[in-house]
Amino acid sequence: MARRVAVVGAGSSGLACIKVCVDEGLEPVCFESSHDIGGLWRFKESPEPERANIYRSLVVNTSKEMMCFSDFPAPADYPNYMHNSQLLQYFRLYAEHFDLLRYINFQTTVKAVTQRPDFSVSGQWNVVTINRDGEEESHVFDAVLVCSGHFVHPALPLSHLPGHETFSGKCFHSWEYKDADALRGKRVVVVGIGNSGGDIAVEISRSAEKTFLSMRDGAWLISRMSIQGLPLDMSSITRFNNILMHLLPRNLVSWAIEGSLNQKWDHRLYGLQPRHRVLGGRILINDELPGQLLKGALALRPNLRAFKDSGVVFEDGTVEDNIDAVIFCTGYIESFPFLRPDLFAGKHRELTLYKRLFPPSLSQSTLAIMGLFQTKGPIMPVVEMQARWAVKVFTGLSCLPSEKQMQEVIESDMKRNMKRSDIIVTLLSVDYIPYLDFMAKEVGVQPNLLRLLLTDPVLWVKVLFGPCTPYQYRLTGPGRWAGARQAILSQWDRVAQPLRTRAVPEPESRPSFFPSSYLLIFGGTAIFGCKLGPFNASVCRRRLN
Repeated sequence: MARRVAVVGAGSSGLACIKVCVDEGLEPVCFESSHDIGGLWRFKESPEPERANIYRSLVVNTSKEMMCFSDFPAPADYPNYMHNSQLLQYFRLYAEHFDLLRYINFQTTVKAVTQRPDFSVSGQWNVVTINRDGEEESHVFDAVLVCSGHFVHPALPLSHLPGHETFSGKCFHSWEYKDADALRGKRVVVVGIGNSGGDIAVEISRSAEKTFLSMRDGAWLISRMSIQGLPLDMSSITRFNNILMHLLPRNLVSWAIEGSLNQKWDHRLYGLQPRHRVLGGRILINDELPGQLLKGALALRPNLRAFKDSGVVFEDGTVEDNIDAVIFCTGYIESFPFLRPDLFAGKHRELTLYKRLFPPSLSQSTLAIMGLFQTKGPIMPVVEMQARWAVKVFTGLSCLPSEKQMQEVIESDMKRNMKRSDIIVTLLSVDYIPYLDFMAKEVGVQPNLLRLLLTDPVLWVKVLFGPCTPYQYRLTGPGRWAGARQAILSQWDRVAQPLRTRAVPEPESRPSFFPSSYLLIFGGTAIFGCKLGPFNASVCRRRLN
């Protein structure tokens, strides 16, 4: 039985891991290099080396009901899409409610995590830390949960761009970006079409003289809002949609989603059209980018090829002169310097992980790497489920396959993802609901739809056709939460609550429910592009009124 568990980092993943360990009767000891919780989501006025950084205006891309911890809903009055400061406050409420802070050693950096000499028998680890006074300390742990994240070391591709040494403007990574104040009235190039690149380009374009967004390929653009302005992820990430996605031909589903997206803004007309299908690569979540393109405040450009004195050259030969700044939103280098080098393999020196969690080469499965995946859905519920599964493995209540079998699964997953256009997506991708359900089955908490249909048909409808909120994984089994059923039944109330800021008169007549209900069936196939099932929309609308 594993007893003492080291948790590296006190961000959202670390907090979830501490709580899960306590729930399972283990003794977590968390090491956090900074003075506070929050990790990535704690805004800092100045970038701090070896720590993740965010920009001042950052708002989450997943709604509060979808991204919350499974037994702790976000306050009903919180906005559906939280600003980073509100998300940090939610973490504080979570840590206070479950008394998690007493397990955290602040201003303590993990220097090394190595196997003990008898690891093949004990599975134990030596963990060397440096405390706030600069003193090294050595600890012995039965297991380790790595929650330090991978948004720490910026990938800055300047060495591949001729002329950067003599460029008169400023070049920096989005890791350093805080706000657009210093760029007012400037001519700015933003490189990268990820969510950060889209956000930063839009923000800068509101006050800059001209902003250019440079991209290697286009992107399928989606809004946070679905039909009638309700949260998109709550309408698209459902079990029913997931079933349809696996029953229908992939090309047909892509065609349906792309048609829906092009109804909002024609991706070819706007210059956003990518080479990959919508299900074959990354998507861009942004509510304002098309508007800035329409206004001319923002212009799209191909990939950046070189610098030229005070200007830049793009791959199509276009030159833009008098550029004051170039901001690279080009991702991060995966780095865990405290781990053994032999855990990293492959052409890109990535961590090879079984089900994106366990290194298969270890003779004892007492190390888990949390949050190292990409998915079209919220991250926090997945990491929480990773923690619940990892702890079951640590305590011997769940067993992993042999190393050979795990390697075969890794290779199979890679082959299945090879159609995706982005190599990082290929390496890290998981399908949201299937991945959650796989781990939930290992833990013993996967919802039993047939049993729900027979015993609680009202809840069955919500679980199958409604949003796949994290509460579904607290309905039964180990860690069952008595409030899970009510949390599911009341989730649309919490969506409506922050919008109830003025009384609205009831309309004289309402549209018939029956015809619109067909949208739930025929419009629900398009993940991140589908129309919201009107059952939920009409319920929410009534509560708003």
